Amino acid sequence: STNTEAKRRAAAAFTDQWIVAAQQTAGRGRQDHQWLSPVGNIYATALFHEPGGIPVGLRIPFACALAVSDVVRALAPVADVRLKWPNDVRVHREKVSGILVETGGAGSDFWVAAGIGINVRVVPENVSQPATSLLSLGAAPETTVEQAFEALSTAFARRLEQCREGFETVRTDWLDRAEALGEAVTVRAGEGFLEGIFEDLEADGALRLRLPDGSHRSIRAGEVEIRRS
Repeated sequence: STNTEAKRRAAAAFTDQWIVAAQQTAGRGRQDHQWLSPVGNIYATALFHEPGGIPVGLRIPFACALAVSDVVRALAPVADVRLKWPNDVRVHREKVSGILVETGGAGSDFWVAAGIGINVRVVPENVSQPATSLLSLGAAPETTVEQAFEALSTAFARRLEQCREGFETVRTDWLDRAEALGEAVTVRAGEGFLEGIFEDLEADGALRLRLPDGSHRSIRAGEVEIRRS
């Protein structure tokens, strides 16, 4: 796992860097779910010091999702790429990417490991939800992992700088690409489930849910399921 390697390196003095693997033998996603890693896709982690600390760190998952969506738009421009809260990147409800952001340290030693996987040429089999790849979405057949990573690193640098300047423009850009905004969703929060309308993204990145009784709930951690006929 590039994130595991990033955390190992973060335990000592390090310079900001990308860690990139052609294949992972122990890839992992959120909640330590296995992330299948066949050759032909991007498996990378940006490891860097973050002078903005936790406030900026909380924005980075949204910046990562926007960066990946920028890559999809650039390499597969016909794809209708959408962002499912908080940082799933999907086209027609199929995931093209996995994002895992981890942090550590404090003060001037605060660091971020932003793990990003993008299905470039291969769609992993036996995954927990439908998946797709850049080639399946219309990217040029000759598109290489190296070309896709170059696009990613450029987009990530731009989006990181954007979120360091503040969250409002990140929020606006994210909402422009949001999946299910204004639609009925089910949110798993802790051990319970909430149903309502995904109404907005709060100033801190929380999902604003309008409940059936008209009240509102701000969700800061959870898993969204979109309810469509």
